[in-house]
Amino acid sequence: MTTGNELSTLLGPVRAGNAFEETVERLLTVIKLGVVGPGERFPAERELAGLLGVSRITLREAIRALQQAGYVESRRGRFGGTFVTYTRPAPDPGEVRRIALEDPDRLADALTFRMAVETGAAQVLARSAGDRGRDVLLARLADVNQACPEDYRRMDTLFHLSIAELTGSSLLTAACADARMRLNDLLNAIPVLQHNIDHTADQHDEIVAAILAGDTERARNAVAEHLDGTGALLRGFLSVPSQPGARPGQ
Repeated sequence: MTTGNELSTLLGPVRAGNAFEETVERLLTVIKLGVVGPGERFPAERELAGLLGVSRITLREAIRALQQAGYVESRRGRFGGTFVTYTRPAPDPGEVRRIALEDPDRLADALTFRMAVETGAAQVLARSAGDRGRDVLLARLADVNQACPEDYRRMDTLFHLSIAELTGSSLLTAACADARMRLNDLLNAIPVLQHNIDHTADQHDEIVAAILAGDTERARNAVAEHLDGTGALLRGFLSVPSQPGARPGQ
């Protein structure tokens, strides 16, 4: 089960005027990003409602809507609760082209946004990373570098989000989650390639090494190189010319 502490930066209080809609949106974000993965359970209703700042009635309505849409299921009994049933669709490169062609500027805008917030997060963390940050970051690094292809995207997301979370800034974490969500459908629509996994493992290692060394510029450059690879990978599946020498990333 994902704990409330792990969700607190993504599930902040919603606005009263749109409580139901925003509750659904927040829960969908953590489901689609894989923060709460397939088969995993959300925190207890009381705790979850407290994180979102909504009544338990509103939370139940939101969960009911997600259950009807096939994202979660509610189970009764001692080991009951709300469990995620959503699984990432099978990769479909043709879907990448369809999504991108609907809004030609979407990809470039999302990549720019992600570059700005994630390089900034790495710089901030490199400036202040301590022993607690080291343990969490190394654990997330091990998770993504050892992940099987079926779970790789989810572990990659959790690794990148952990960098923002460890800065202690809820605003920065929310921005990084938003940036990832803007690319989520595109990334999920392309296959996970073993060569790509091997290459990005080296990049992940360099990002963590730079952060733990306290080298802000090296950390920023490591993330920038990594995210440049993401753009190259997506443009490649869109058959859009890329920068010479660019290599794929995640």
